[in-house]
Amino acid sequence: MIEVARQAYPDRGTLMRDLAELVADQLRAAHATNDRATLAVPGGTTPGPFLEALSEADLAWRDIRVLPTDERLVSELSSRSNLRLIRETLARNRAAEAHLVPLHEPILGAMTSRVQAALPVDVLVLGMGTDMHTASLFPDAPDLAAALAPDAPALVEVHPAGQPEARLTLTAPVIRGASVIHILITGEDKLAALERALADGPVAEAPVRVALTAPCPVTVHYAA
Repeated sequence: MIEVARQAYPDRGTLMRDLAELVADQLRAAHATNDRATLAVPGGTTPGPFLEALSEADLAWRDIRVLPTDERLVSELSSRSNLRLIRETLARNRAAEAHLVPLHEPILGAMTSRVQAALPVDVLVLGMGTDMHTASLFPDAPDLAAALAPDAPALVEVHPAGQPEARLTLTAPVIRGASVIHILITGEDKLAALERALADGPVAEAPVRVALTAPCPVTVHYAA
């Protein structure tokens, strides 16, 4: 059984606000040490309120690099683009000065180099699906083994069977190399999926285990 810190909240609003405050504090500490900080955040609809709350934080945003944990291979103007979500929710208010690191680049090698330059990730916020995927590490992706390899590059293109488009994802070495990890989940279905992921088993069966077993502090934040 995987042991991991858990924080339950009375409601989703409290979760999003409290997590934003915690992440802001951790970014502030990382910046004080290194004069810069890197934040990686998920896309999807669930983290939107968290990102909006974080956008109001009083931080040296001009020294903070923000990158998506993964991206669909769509136009950055598409409603399915994680970068678009980040721009609409986080990259505004005080956080408008943050340096976004988009995963939209026709040459994968050039994009991987750009991401590599922003590493290590100081604060990594991840989501999790009911299939126990995280970022775009899907159990049914034929490219999963390449993304989980200890010597994987920072980015890998994956082709999950159940998804309408290919994706780019941060890989296991990047995730496990973060200074701190927060996993944000809501709803009873995802709580049940978390319990399955915490059981012993191969990472390929439940890719979120790559984060749950990372050597850094890992906390799961949950609200119904």
